[in-house]
Amino acid sequence: MNVPPPSRRRNAAPPREELLAAAMATIAERGLDGLTMAGLGREVGMSSGHLLYYFRTKDELLLQTLEWSEGRLGAERSSLLSRLGPARERLDAYVDLYVPDGHRDPHWTLWLEVWNRSQNADDDARARQAAIEGAWHRDLVALLAEGSSRGEFRAVDADRFAARLRALLDGFSVHVAVGIPGTSREQVLGHVGEFIDEALTPVNPGT
Repeated sequence: MNVPPPSRRRNAAPPREELLAAAMATIAERGLDGLTMAGLGREVGMSSGHLLYYFRTKDELLLQTLEWSEGRLGAERSSLLSRLGPARERLDAYVDLYVPDGHRDPHWTLWLEVWNRSQNADDDARARQAAIEGAWHRDLVALLAEGSSRGEFRAVDADRFAARLRALLDGFSVHVAVGIPGTSREQVLGHVGEFIDEALTPVNPGT
């Protein structure tokens, strides 16, 4: 009897990225309530017990899915911020990427759930969540510092201003993601754009 090599065995588990992509697709299609270990297992041809072997808990599955999604956003963010051109154009691109696409945006739906569950998270999970936030913060600080150094933005403490701007973005983004009336994506982008104009436009442009 010939035994197929490991790579050809029917029971071989799909790559981790395939599992995480399937989890994100389920959230996008059916929401968080539709994401179960049993349902995801059926989607990828694995038992729920096998999935638990990989992820241990649903909390870990959600956090790894968020990290995977953030990795994709991080690559897109790096591409946008590395473009040549005015710092303000790149700041607008950063904001556009940050704000949810609309009500029930799957990435923000997942982000909110992970942060809600983090009240009881261990130190490792909290550190991983902090790493996600830190990447967004560092990129924004660098962009603000560049714009200020070139005279495109008013001179500000880039770290402090980034913290405040991200707090504004987070607040508005939660409203968009949960569908609070009067805070559509377009309205939020308008509010944030006005704030940036007021806060960062040089007092004496061109001098």
